[in-house]
Amino acid sequence: MTDANILVIDDDDDILLSARLFLKQHFNQVLTCKSPREINVLLSKNEIDIILLDMNYQKGTSDGREGLYWLEHILSIDKDYIVILMTAFGNVELAVQAIKKGAIDFILKPWENEKLFATLSAAAKLRQSNKKVKKLEKIHSSLQHDMERKFENIIGNNENVQYLQKTMIKVAPTDANVLILGENGTGKQVFAYELHKNSLRRKQFFMHVDLGSLSENLFESELFGYTKGAFTDAKEDKPGRFEMADGGTIFLDEIGNLSLPLQAKLLSVLQNQTVTRLGDSRARKIDVRLITATNMPLNEMVAKGTFRQDLLFRINTVELILPPLRERGDDINLLAMHFLNIFATKYHKSIKTINPTAQQALLAYSWPGNIRELQHVIERAVIMSDGLEITMEDLQLSPQKFGNQTPLQTDMPLDEMEKLMVNKAIEKHKGNISRAAAELGLTRAALYRRIEKFGL
Repeated sequence: MTDANILVIDDDDDILLSARLFLKQHFNQVLTCKSPREINVLLSKNEIDIILLDMNYQKGTSDGREGLYWLEHILSIDKDYIVILMTAFGNVELAVQAIKKGAIDFILKPWENEKLFATLSAAAKLRQSNKKVKKLEKIHSSLQHDMERKFENIIGNNENVQYLQKTMIKVAPTDANVLILGENGTGKQVFAYELHKNSLRRKQFFMHVDLGSLSENLFESELFGYTKGAFTDAKEDKPGRFEMADGGTIFLDEIGNLSLPLQAKLLSVLQNQTVTRLGDSRARKIDVRLITATNMPLNEMVAKGTFRQDLLFRINTVELILPPLRERGDDINLLAMHFLNIFATKYHKSIKTINPTAQQALLAYSWPGNIRELQHVIERAVIMSDGLEITMEDLQLSPQKFGNQTPLQTDMPLDEMEKLMVNKAIEKHKGNISRAAAELGLTRAALYRRIEKFGL
């Protein structure tokens, strides 16, 4: 069965019947109609690949002018339609004229089934080829546009985040293997997906595999697939994750959790760019872009002999290190507002802002769970809030997780809270006013005014 939808237009019922009976054996869908005046409706309601168009519709006419008119009309709707003209009156000059106007072939009636099938099969291949070219053009155009914009799902003004964004703009269009390092909850999966979304593989599959959740027994069958009968429950052939991601991107999360024997098996696949299903002897070629991530210190693990150095070399052509949330300064409140807008919409709340005391508390909190924890805190606060802004009481932050500072009290006056935050920022940056001001989201002049105000 050829993957193509055919539309046959002819005023002869016998022609339509014979075409439908023959062609439906070989093509996905065959539609027929008696009048070309139905073309607009049919093309708007159906995905048509090839149009088989008669040249004459009025009795007694044989000059083909109607066919040429409707040919031009079809191509004015979409120049990529594949149109094949047919007529009972052979005319070389007319055929040449039709080809010049955009038809790809010309068939005489009555046709031979073998010739008709061969013509339509060639047309179907041309249609698929044109679709691929058009797709590649769109990808190229989108990629050029994306190269000029920031990564929309990566939010932050922190200098480390800005550096990561600039690096990703350079790396995303390539097929370079990328290793993403960072604590749990820092957004490693978000960065991996952004790399895929801005790559030449963006229209293909993004396969996320959590290696930390795979047992030793499941590793090979899940990643490389298996054949029927390979083990007790293998009742049918099943491709692995690498095969399913062929042409796209595979993201191997928590790669630091792999044992040495599993690391060796993964390395073999990456080196050979082939996978062999369990129970099979045939190696299958794969074409995937590899992105990996972990919160574990791989270089230290290499030194201890718990992670293969050759595997590390293979996976980290480019290395991205994501900063923990506690080191991202006012990005904390930027992200908090981002989540606030999302969850206020989700839960149909009218909350518009986070009050200053709560904002300062967010900055002082140590965020051991990073962005994921912040997301959960804001979601809970939106659910619990009864007002138009998020307050300290809504946040329900643990007093034990405010770093080395005195735990913040929910009833602390705003001036005391502000004094504490200013003092904390100055101490953290060892008196560097520019850095302290940047973390607090203030200008240097504004910070100096607060230092004078609080006698610091």
